Amino acid sequence: MKGLSQHIIICLLAVASLSGCGPHAASSPQSAASVAVAGASAGVSYNDSLRFKMYYYEAVRQQAAGNLDAAYDLFRHSLAINPSAAEAYFMLSSYEGVLQGDSAALAYVKKASELSPGNNAYLERLATGYIMTGDVDEAVKAYERLAHNSPERADVLNILVQLYGQQKDYDMMLDVLQRMEALEGDSEDLTLAKMRVYSMQGKKDEEFNALKAMSDKHPNDLNYRVMTGNWLLQNGKPAEAYAEYLKVLELDPENLSAKMSMIDYYRTSGQPLRADSLQEALLVSAKTPVENKVLLMRQVVADSESSGGDSTEVLSIFKKILGQPQETSDMAELYAAYLTLKQMPQDSIKKALEGVLAISPDNSAARFQLLQAVWTEQDFDSVVEISRQGLDYNSDEMAFYYFLGLAYVQKDDDDDALETFRRGVSQIDDQSNPDLVSDFYAIMGDILHDKGYADEAYAAYDSCLQWKDDNLGCLNNYAYYLSEENRDLEKAAQMSYRTVQAEPDNSTFLDTYAWILFKQKKYADALQYIDMAVENDTAKSAVIIEHAGDIHAVNGDTEGAVKYWKEALDAGSDNAKAIRRKIKEKKYVEE
Repeated sequence: MKGLSQHIIICLLAVASLSGCGPHAASSPQSAASVAVAGASAGVSYNDSLRFKMYYYEAVRQQAAGNLDAAYDLFRHSLAINPSAAEAYFMLSSYEGVLQGDSAALAYVKKASELSPGNNAYLERLATGYIMTGDVDEAVKAYERLAHNSPERADVLNILVQLYGQQKDYDMMLDVLQRMEALEGDSEDLTLAKMRVYSMQGKKDEEFNALKAMSDKHPNDLNYRVMTGNWLLQNGKPAEAYAEYLKVLELDPENLSAKMSMIDYYRTSGQPLRADSLQEALLVSAKTPVENKVLLMRQVVADSESSGGDSTEVLSIFKKILGQPQETSDMAELYAAYLTLKQMPQDSIKKALEGVLAISPDNSAARFQLLQAVWTEQDFDSVVEISRQGLDYNSDEMAFYYFLGLAYVQKDDDDDALETFRRGVSQIDDQSNPDLVSDFYAIMGDILHDKGYADEAYAAYDSCLQWKDDNLGCLNNYAYYLSEENRDLEKAAQMSYRTVQAEPDNSTFLDTYAWILFKQKKYADALQYIDMAVENDTAKSAVIIEHAGDIHAVNGDTEGAVKYWKEALDAGSDNAKAIRRKIKEKKYVEE
């Protein structure tokens, strides 16, 4: 049996998940072992009974110790001693499932259940096995047996309701729901479940009567009367629905559910002005909970969009609501989202987001959206301020360090940028976003190299690539800086080539790779890639053009080299003095 253990482990894990049916499941080795005496003594001699127990319990022990090959052999041997041992079939089912498939596992569990029909652990495993194999009919039979053995188990009855639903056996669904009601007492959930079944049967009277009975049984619970009204409204009886709502409001004039249902009634009965008036009253009332206001306002937006999308009235309602003190920022967030949906001016959206933050300054989602808005405007001073405020409330949020550090980079403040990124990486943990962490280290590497700390820069690049080994920007810069120092050129070439493979039309990546090949004195190869870089260089980079001149020169194309050098001067190269010398001497001059 060599090589079986890992497969068995997988199967045992699968079976464990299959049999996890709550506290009544008894599928552990100890549970199976506890019935071994009864099973072993049936139809076998006393000596064989002792032998069976010896091998069976040793198998259980070996399995618990993780020695699955040995456990399998021992279970098989114990079954050979007593072919009527239900527990041995049960324990072997997981092993046989690995060796012969799900059908074999199910057959072994079925055999165990037949041999020991009173064992609910076996029966429950059998029932779940039928579900997993898609045999709904057999699953129903097994769960009905289980429900008979354990009538107190509501979870089994709940599964039966679902299975009968798959069979579209609505009468049996109702039968099981009645059993659940007898077990647990009536409840709103059970009533609604019965109503759904009656609805599927097309039995409107029975559906209504179930709801009415619940309402009559709980006369002080006005929610049932509102539900009754809602059912009447949805089933074409608006006048009767209206009467129910009025009865509720007579007893409780501030009943929110009834008022919200009245809005639907007014719209259904062709009274949109009354619906709008009541809806607005609820929206501006201090008594209406925030979650209900948000729900109503979402409906206002949806109705507006479906009728043409005129934002005037919607914005007016938002203004009235937000003119009052806000318990939470939910409505302000909805307002900002609506402005974004309607593509309102950016200043309006920013102001709305600032309103969200005024209510909930720790709302990182709104702050990120605000940051993106000011970033597109290149207002880096505002990015710095907003990011700093974000860190005051969410000091472990790396995205704020990212925005703050980038803003400092754009402001040419490398010292503050570097300090910010260093603070950011101190927040790294196992849950950190690898892409974000990688970019942190990549930018740190660029800054450190610009400041003359090459070794620290390369260490940062190495950290970057540990988090994301295909960070193309890092690979390109790392490779280029190494080539400029004539350092680790083979490593540089390998990194640069990965960027070219990823983006074969990227002129910057092509130029870096060409320059590394040039440094390796692979001039013919360098010429091929620098020409591709020039061809794809729509921005006419002075660096790329100068490199093209250098590479053409070493390949014997003096005329082409001079032409490129002159173009580099025209493009405003920072290396003008060296380029003029190359033009004068008509050859590449190493700097």
